[in-house]
Amino acid sequence: MSKKITVTDTILRDAHQSLIATRMRTEDMLPICAKLDQVGYWSLEVWGGATFDACVRFLKEDPWERLRQLKAALPNTRLQMLLRGQNLLGYRHYSDDVVRAFVAKAAVNGIDVFRIFDAMNDVRNLRVAIEAVKAAGKHAQGTIAYTTSPVHTVEAFVEQARAMAAMGVDSLAIKDMAGLLTPYATAELVKALKAEIDLPVFIHSHDTAGMGAMCQLKAIEAGADHIDTAISSFAWGTSHPGTESMVAALRGSEYDTGLDLELLQEIGLYFFGVRKKYHQFESDFTAVDTRVQVNQVPGGMMSNLANQLKEQGALNRINEVFAEIPRVRADLGYPPLVTPTSQIVGSQAVFNVLAGARYKTITNEVKLYLQGRYGKAPGQVSEQLRFQAIGSEEVIEVRPADLLKPEMARLREEVGSLAKSEEDVLTYAMFPDIGRKFLEERAAGSLKPEVLLPIPEAGGVAAASGEGVPTEFVIDVHGESYRVDITGVGIKGDGKRHFYLSIDGMPEEVVFEPLNDFVGGSGGNKRKQASGPGDVSTSMPGNIVDVLVKEGDTVKAGQAVLITEAMKMESEVQAPIAGTVKAVHVAKGDRVNPGDVLVEIG
Repeated sequence: MSKKITVTDTILRDAHQSLIATRMRTEDMLPICAKLDQVGYWSLEVWGGATFDACVRFLKEDPWERLRQLKAALPNTRLQMLLRGQNLLGYRHYSDDVVRAFVAKAAVNGIDVFRIFDAMNDVRNLRVAIEAVKAAGKHAQGTIAYTTSPVHTVEAFVEQARAMAAMGVDSLAIKDMAGLLTPYATAELVKALKAEIDLPVFIHSHDTAGMGAMCQLKAIEAGADHIDTAISSFAWGTSHPGTESMVAALRGSEYDTGLDLELLQEIGLYFFGVRKKYHQFESDFTAVDTRVQVNQVPGGMMSNLANQLKEQGALNRINEVFAEIPRVRADLGYPPLVTPTSQIVGSQAVFNVLAGARYKTITNEVKLYLQGRYGKAPGQVSEQLRFQAIGSEEVIEVRPADLLKPEMARLREEVGSLAKSEEDVLTYAMFPDIGRKFLEERAAGSLKPEVLLPIPEAGGVAAASGEGVPTEFVIDVHGESYRVDITGVGIKGDGKRHFYLSIDGMPEEVVFEPLNDFVGGSGGNKRKQASGPGDVSTSMPGNIVDVLVKEGDTVKAGQAVLITEAMKMESEVQAPIAGTVKAVHVAKGDRVNPGDVLVEIG
């Protein structure tokens, strides 16, 4: 009996999120929509993930307007989004009224299929989103965030799928965000799901380890109903298997998709041209990387850690960090390494290695995790670590959002007249700082997207002023990676050193004037270096989030005196001795480096 396999193309969301930092603009999507709409896809993934953030932060587009435009341009195709359960599209849990309001507006504006997942695979964090999708009359897809560990067995995944089925989901998705699936493990999991649960099974597999297409074929043979692919010009590597390749592979078989290869190739050629426009966002870390199968660290996480260590002059210690990540993950009960848990585990591993002692500094996010504020850990956490982190504080056993009061009324009040619609309030809710800035710039008529650099001519890229190759840094802030290139262009006639500083491709000439009192080795600041027993310093470069003491305060040894942020994680800096605060040398927002005296206690 033949079984047609249906296809979702990720070209308008995950494909460009995976390969060009989510930078594709709506203006490059709309011209090809008529052809995309003719293909006969089961759905097109167009929204969610990081697209909302990138629209507001970098592209200066209203993501809701993008959705409405795509809906109008794709009348015959289901539109799909990725939703992080109770986290929606932000980086924290939202109250239930915000979740319901967001889902309702997404449905009204054009989303037909909601793929809903939770970083902990805690189904309690999916319930309200699923209910909201069903109330809107749309397709709710329950998602397994695939990972490997002693507690992530086929039986555990089947149990999760049963719980999601009981909540009323319309289909199941296996979301292999890190490229950890292998072909035979995929077949085993799909067979088990199909044997126990009468729902369509979707396979979403990144090709990070070069096995995505093999996994999809074995999944199809095992009974899967649907695959996610990407048009070839945005396929493979940290993206997905190529649409044309999978359609060709299945053509003439009992699983034939029925999709038109010639039409798909026309679309592929269009996006081949589009990709060149975004060359500045291409990365060395998006190709196939089989190391994920050895250390279970996703490619994106690997490249971020490498760059963060490079910034701190500790890239030579990356293998120590890779060895520490599985130990931290085990201590935390084996969370899947997906946003935000990948950042929580990876950053704590770096702190452990660079501090020279495990858990000498524990990030605030790890403390919240151990309190249960992200949900239930998949496995048993280290009770010794939990006590070290939170002492005798109560561990939350309930669904974390049960502790949140309704927020919509407060959010409407906070954003005020800047919000012209409920959608604007929700944009502010997702990202209060950049959301407010976006709404203010819109009101002032000053929205300007980041600058796209000219497409390089064949044969190479001309340097900005002919001097040297840019030095590249990758800086991570709240789940977004920013690429900073600095190109030295020498001393010009004014006697000052000129540089080109490019942040995510937005070039600006920066002038540095030499000063006689410049102090090197500590970020160029003039803070003295810690030497006395009461000198408070930090072990990691970062920013001051909060100052908890003032001059004259009496403090105990071990008392938190500062909150710092490094590698997207907040942590407390504690008093090394008991005494009186003699001086505070930092303020909120200051950049600090290891060895700087931040507070003096005597």
